[in-house]
Amino acid sequence: MKLQHSLLAMAMATASVNSFADAPQPERHVQQFLQALNSSGGKPIEQLSPQAARQVLIDAQKGVTLPPADVTEKTIQVNGQPIKLNIVKPQGAQGTLPVFMFFHGGGWILGDFPTHERLVRDLVVESGAAAVFVNYTPSPEAHYPLAINQAYAATRWVAEHGSEIGVDGKRLALVGNSVGGNMVAAVALQAKQQQTPAIRYDIMLWPVTDARFDTASYHQFANGYFLSRNMMKWFWDAYTTKQSERDNILASPLRATKEQLQGLPPTLIQTAELDVLRDEGEAFGRKLDAAGVDVTVTRYNGLIHDYGLLNPLSEVPAVRTAIRQAAEELKTHLQ
Repeated sequence: MKLQHSLLAMAMATASVNSFADAPQPERHVQQFLQALNSSGGKPIEQLSPQAARQVLIDAQKGVTLPPADVTEKTIQVNGQPIKLNIVKPQGAQGTLPVFMFFHGGGWILGDFPTHERLVRDLVVESGAAAVFVNYTPSPEAHYPLAINQAYAATRWVAEHGSEIGVDGKRLALVGNSVGGNMVAAVALQAKQQQTPAIRYDIMLWPVTDARFDTASYHQFANGYFLSRNMMKWFWDAYTTKQSERDNILASPLRATKEQLQGLPPTLIQTAELDVLRDEGEAFGRKLDAAGVDVTVTRYNGLIHDYGLLNPLSEVPAVRTAIRQAAEELKTHLQ
């Protein structure tokens, strides 16, 4: 009886330790960021106008030291409509460079080149490749599928006319964060459907892959972890409220069949442990694997959504590691 008692006590103690060890905890710098954010008293993003919400991100990203790089602009015409591209190259780089397209996050509403410039520069400096940042039309000024069509058109232009901007369109990758990760999948699917251009590698950083809000991570991290469940609903409502469009694989790539995913480029997916989007990003990785796509899925414990974008977190060791991982994959696949 005493032995049983002792075993029970040990089991309970072990369960308690394991429960504590398994409970998601923000990394200490992330914890400080969240405490400041959650005590600020500001209105939730989803209760602001699109213009006011954009300004919140602009203000949050100010004051960072940018890694050295050469930045130029080019406006291309696609079907009579202009698309502005920001081209970022390693400082002083000569010759024709491999290139990655960058599709920015911000829920299709927020974000622009200045808010994402530090992240893009980091990837350029670490990888040695050039970046082409696509200034797609945001929501609610535009709705699905304009942004992804612009992203695909810009990608095809770079593949066919890269020499005009000093890049090799045959050594081409796609990179995007959050909804930009969603757009990476959409453009890769469009490239497969159109049989052009050839894409060597995809990087989806903490991506949106589905228009449902019912995964375990959506419920566990619904509030208090930077990106909220209600915020994602607001983003989706601005992008499209039509269920038929939300179900389309170009909006919700997680809905794609194995056959539709077969033949997509090798892919890196990064997810954050404390993110409503974590489960759908990892589920998409499993689906790619089942379709025979070479895929690496890496979860960064203790981090929140957009960890690699947020300038206040840019020097967190795990964030630096994540950026180096993405850059090394670009180096490897764009040689």
